[in-house]
Amino acid sequence: MVENTRRTPARTFGSVSVAMVTPMHPDGDIDVPAARVLARHLVASGCDALVLNGTTGESPTTHQPEKDDLVAAVVDEVGSEVMIIAGAGSNDTAHAVRIAKAAERNGAHGLLVVSPYYNRPSQEGVYRHIRSIVDSVNLPAMLYDIPGRTGVAIGDEILDRLAEHPRIRAVKDATGDVPAGFDRMRRTGLEFYSGDDALNLAWLTHGASGVVSVVGHVVAARYAKMVQAIDDGDLFTARDLSAELAPICEAIMGGGQGAVMSKAALYLQGHLPSAAVRSPLVAANEAELADLRTALRLHGLLEEER
Repeated sequence: MVENTRRTPARTFGSVSVAMVTPMHPDGDIDVPAARVLARHLVASGCDALVLNGTTGESPTTHQPEKDDLVAAVVDEVGSEVMIIAGAGSNDTAHAVRIAKAAERNGAHGLLVVSPYYNRPSQEGVYRHIRSIVDSVNLPAMLYDIPGRTGVAIGDEILDRLAEHPRIRAVKDATGDVPAGFDRMRRTGLEFYSGDDALNLAWLTHGASGVVSVVGHVVAARYAKMVQAIDDGDLFTARDLSAELAPICEAIMGGGQGAVMSKAALYLQGHLPSAAVRSPLVAANEAELADLRTALRLHGLLEEER
């Protein structure tokens, strides 16, 4: 008899997380009650973790009291059921530290720490920035490597150093360099999470712990099914799910504005009262909405017109 040696990866931050949008009123004010409702819906849809105040949550244009109110409300609503991960991103280290400390005070269970953007520091500067944030609180941290947005990557040398920190547990990888990511996962022992929905299957089949998804706003249950299929060794089911979801990924992420299109989709489905975003983001136009409606309808994700 052959012993089953299949193992599932460690999952400090769950397996299916959505980088949650920040609901807003038409005038741009944050809609905290709508955030509670949305968080409840996402958990019911299959999420076992939520990321707040990340890129898709429009973190560059939300302010400290708003971030705090959002974290407190969502922790109160679903924090006893799923992990709440708060973004602590800024290109100002002191500011990022303040965000992290406030997230901890308001009940967040973990942090998402992105490399500093725009000012393009040296690798030593990136290392010290991240260490300062992580050392300021007692929460587990997931690093976010997305050089296409930040302008600076988390290099191999400093990743290896950061991996030695007891509270740095994971990486959300959105570099697009999948082979390098597989090597980093093996070398550092860190948990890796797919930060690119188009690559979720590739990451999961190579041992990633899960996904931090934008498209999961509308298909979290199917991503949960994909993760379970991988855990069960059923690659054919996982592959078919990935192919099925590809048009939805394209509809929401094809233009690179996940926050805009996720809000539009949730509004069309009736899960958000408004699809408002803050400038410099611009709401989806009629042509984009028409394409999105078609994709959602074809995949059974839109039952009524709105």
